[in-house]
Formats: sequence, structure tokens, C-alpha cells
Amino acid sequence: MSNPLLKSFDTPFQTAPFSKIKNKHFKPAFIEGIKLAKLEIDAITNNSEAPSFKNTIEALDFSGQTLDRISSIFFNLNSAETNDEIQKIAQEVSPMLSEFANDITLDEKLFKRIKTVYKKKDELNLTTEQDTLLTKKYKSFVRNGANLNEVDKTELRKIDSELSKLKLTFGENVLAETNAYELHLTNEDDLKGLPESAIEAAKMVAKQKNKDGWVFTLDYPSYIPFLTYADNRNLRKTMALAFGAKAFQNNENDNQQIILDLVKLRYKRANLLGYKTHAHFVLEERMAESPETVTNFLNDLLPKAKPAAEKEFKQLEALAKKDGVETLQKWDSAYYSEKLKKQLFDLDQEQLKPYFKLENVIEGVFTISNKLFDLVFEEINTIDKYHEDVKTYKVTDTFGNYIAILYADFFPREGKRNGAWMTSFKNQWIKDGENSRPHISIVCNFTKPTETKPSLLTFNEVTTLFHEFGHALHGMLANTTYPSLSGTNVFWDFVELPSQLLENWCYEKEALSLFAKHFETKELIPMDFITKIKKSSNFLEGMQTLRQLSFGILDLDWHGKNPSTITNVKEFETNSFKGTQLFPEVEENCMSTSFSHIFQGGYSSGYYSYKWAEVLDADAFEAFLENGIFDKGIALKFKTNILEKGGTEKPMKLYENFRGKKPTNNALLKRAGLLK
Repeated sequence: MSNPLLKSFDTPFQTAPFSKIKNKHFKPAFIEGIKLAKLEIDAITNNSEAPSFKNTIEALDFSGQTLDRISSIFFNLNSAETNDEIQKIAQEVSPMLSEFANDITLDEKLFKRIKTVYKKKDELNLTTEQDTLLTKKYKSFVRNGANLNEVDKTELRKIDSELSKLKLTFGENVLAETNAYELHLTNEDDLKGLPESAIEAAKMVAKQKNKDGWVFTLDYPSYIPFLTYADNRNLRKTMALAFGAKAFQNNENDNQQIILDLVKLRYKRANLLGYKTHAHFVLEERMAESPETVTNFLNDLLPKAKPAAEKEFKQLEALAKKDGVETLQKWDSAYYSEKLKKQLFDLDQEQLKPYFKLENVIEGVFTISNKLFDLVFEEINTIDKYHEDVKTYKVTDTFGNYIAILYADFFPREGKRNGAWMTSFKNQWIKDGENSRPHISIVCNFTKPTETKPSLLTFNEVTTLFHEFGHALHGMLANTTYPSLSGTNVFWDFVELPSQLLENWCYEKEALSLFAKHFETKELIPMDFITKIKKSSNFLEGMQTLRQLSFGILDLDWHGKNPSTITNVKEFETNSFKGTQLFPEVEENCMSTSFSHIFQGGYSSGYYSYKWAEVLDADAFEAFLENGIFDKGIALKFKTNILEKGGTEKPMKLYENFRGKKPTNNALLKRAGLLK
């Protein structure tokens, strides 16, 4: 069988030939890819020349590129366009990949060569990037078992294989639960309060399912408007309970045992490698460096956020009491928040949506990227897509130099997990004098166009698009020699800086006036709307901060302690949330069972990094505010010191090179209105 995944991609810009790739190609491609990668490793270990940076460290970083390409295509599809067959293949190939990763890190001959080079690193006259790569490779081997005895190495392999399967199953269960639920309404009275756009979207879903009336789902564009606007409190409760009960229903998609197995295996693995807990293992390679630092960071913000959160909660309670609601529940939160926002700022999401047509917002983020970083985006239809919804762009600079390929996938569908993320189909690197450019993708779940209206975004969705685009800039502008240090391959608590920084432009008049135009009249968003957006930018910031802190604390509770005595997931979570809880406990719900960031994604022991990066982004944006939000000098400093540099140097050093100083909490607290 001819396998397109194993040939060089004879396509424009060597992009993935999606239309030629069939599910049957993946497993054979993985088997062959692993075989090819092993041959490259053998060539390094059997090299008769003395180990050097070039023949060992550099050779290792450029090895396995066929396998990397297959993996990125496959696992990106498993997130954005999956089906039963792909999920089955994922379960089969994940243990193979974790076994192969172990084959490398537990290869004594290979480690011996790396160690030899590492020991004489001070004599090698390396560049900063080379020094970082050498240190990273050496530490990666040590941190993943290279110094273990044979018995422990076998145990490590077993743990890693199990973990790879458990993480996949966790995600599959969350997706299955999301897809399984629908709220089917046939009585028009039940729609009271809902905006026309949400009703029309629900009608369209019902039609697709051959049903009368309206169907609401747990996909964000359906779920969030329902919780925000539906006057029928019982139905809001029904939806909220369904959302909060994902993978917590003692059915075949239940994640409770999976969580217990995951955290215990992670702890066991950390112990095996000489670390106190999984959090100690993970955080050694983060800006924070230890669980103690993270705990102090969260505990420092908690007393500043909690009084503000309690005050805001009381405001919501008072508003709900006027409607006869005695006890404010979780399913009342979005509904009364929206009412309160309208009361305080005379601002409502539905008023804003006509000014945020998706195509205009995309154009806006492109224009802002052009003004800041001299990028030009041209939609092209000459490259393959994995789904007809996907848009593809060729990215160049203002001189016409090719920078990157960008894929953008905006709407929910059955084979796609909830949320929003940035990823890559190909990293950037420099080899043999050629700067090989990246293929970057952003994936979101925004409100779909209906029969009468284009896709109109909520302001929340606008900031989400800017957030993911900030990550994309980090990937697209990468300019490093080595693939493993390129783009977003940085410390996890640094990776959110570019994404969170770009969100700031959504609140600035100068930026909004570039793209916020009414989809019908083309009229620019009224100035008083911009003033209201700005004024409301830290609306309920206390509650938002408390919520983020609660997730960070829960993550650290799962991963920063010995989990061997935990038997009840719900009970454990309830205890963890005690210090941050505002709403009454809901017995039927459990957040952990669908907390994909930490149990499926890469955020275990790292959820705090959203808040951590907010400190950096608030401090970084101050530089733009002081000099002008489109100041070319500041933008160039950010581009050359942060976006282009990837993981080539310690993040704090890169940040100080950009800012000229270390960040402080002050800018964040000031922006959030939490500074006394």
C-alpha cells in the first residue's frame, strides 16, 4: 500500500496532503516512522567518532522528523476531527509511542554520549541556544529515567504506557458525554429571554437532527447563551447539571477511576525518578521551579481576590433576591452577571455581537499583527484542509518573505472537542542554511452562521480569538535553529504570555476601531460602547480571579501531595474548593471529571500558569501603554526577545531583555481593580 504519510509531501509549502490521507494509513505509518527514527538513533549511538555537540546533541534534535510529522497530523485530527476509528488507532499507537520515547531516554549508549558532551560543555564555546539545547537534552534524559536500574526502567515503561492510554480515554469520555446530551424544547415559552441568534442556532441544530422545535447542546456556543439569557430557571438548572455531570455519572464514560489511576501513577512515576510528587517533577522545569513557589503565588493573590469576590457575589445575590431567588446557585451566575453588567454599564453582549462579525474580527487581528509585527495574511485555497470549515492562509512579511502557513478552524462539530487551542502541524528550524518555516493551526468553537446571519461573536469569543492568535504568533514568528526550542516550546508558565498579552488590544479604542463594524450597516462601533467595554473590563474580576485560583489549587492538590489515600474524587474536590467556594455545593456535579487541561492536556501541575502569565502580560502591556499600543519599537523588542526566541534561553532572562526589568504583581492588580 502506498502511504502518503511516508513520502515527502510534494505539495505547496510541504503542507499535509489531507485529502490523500486515510485512517488506514496511520498505524502502518507510525510503525514505519518509529522504525526510521530508531535507525537514526542507532546511527548516533554507533558513530565511531568521539561524541560531539554536532554528531550527538544536534543529530538527536533533528532525528525522528518523519515520526513527528505523522504524530502531529494524527493527534491534531484526534482533537479537531475525530471518529471511532481514529480513537481506536490512538489507543493502539499511544503505548507504542510512549514505548519508543522510553527506548530513547533509557538507551544507555545514547545517554553515555550525551553525558560525555555535557561534562565538557564549558570547553565547547557554545552559543546560548546550543548551551540551552545541551542542558535540556541532558536533563530530559536524567528526568526520564536514564540513571535508573533495569528493574526500575521496566517499571517506568509500564507506567508510561498506562498513562498514555488513560489520558486518551479521559478525553474520549468527555467528548462522548458532550455529544450525548441535548435539551430538546418544543414549547416556545421555554425560550423566553434567549436572544434571537441563540434561538435560530438551536432551530438549525434541531433541523439537522430531524426534530421539531429547538435543540440546545453542551457545546459552548449553545450552552453559554442558554445559561446567560434563559429566563426559565429550571431549564438553566437542567443544562448546568448536565454540563457539570460530564463523565461523573457512573456510566461507561465515567472518569472517576481514571483520575484516581492517573494521579497515583503520576505520583509513583515521580517517586521512581527521585521526586517527592508529580508537581515537584513538573515544576523543576518551569519558571516557578517548585510547588512551594506556586502555593505562595496563589496564596498571595487569594486574600486580595477573595474580599472583592465576596462583595461581587453579594451584588449578584441582591439582584437575584428581587426575582424571588432565595439562594443563588451556579446556574444563576451567568444570568445575573449579565443583568448586573447591563445595570452597571448599560452593556449587554447581544448589543455588541453585530459589531463582531467573525470575518471582521479575523481581519482585525491580521491588521493588528501587521501594524505590530509587519505580517501579511493571504487566504489561499491551493492547500489541503482536513475539513471544509477550515480556512488556510499564507503568511508573509511586508517584503513578501514567506513566514508561515496558518490553518484556522472556527466552528463546533461532533468530532471536535470543546474549547479553543493553538497547535502546529510543523515546527520551524534552521538546517543546512535553510530556515524551514512552520505550519500553525488555531482551533475554536464559535457561534456558527445561521440561515439569516453570519457568525457574530460575543466579546468573550473575540478575546478568545485574540488569545489563540497570540499563541499562533509565537509559533509563526519562531526563528530558532533547533526544532525542540522553536515557537511555543517554552516553559509552560511562560507560554501564555504572548496569548494573554494580545487580548489587551480588544479593549483599546485604537484597535477596536480597526475592525468592530456593524455587519449590516458597516457603521463603526459607537464610542460609548468602547467606553463601556473598557469600563467593564474588570467586571466581576474578583470572582474570575477566585475561580482561576480555585482551579490552580485543585490542580496542585491532585498533583502536589501523596494521592494514595484518595478514594472519592468528589469528596476530594469539595475539600480542595473549600477556601474559594462561593456557590452552594452541587452533589450531582464534579469539575475534575472533565478537567481536560490537567488530565488530558499538558497542564498537570501547571494550571496556575494562566494567572502567572497574567502578571507578565499586564506588566508587558504597560510598556505598550506608556509608548502607544502600536509602538513599533516596543513591538520589535517583544518580537525579537520573546516571539522569535522560543525556548532558547531562560524565560525570565528573555523577559528582562524585553522589558529591562523583572515583572511585579502591581500592573495585574491595578488592571484588575484589586489594588487598594
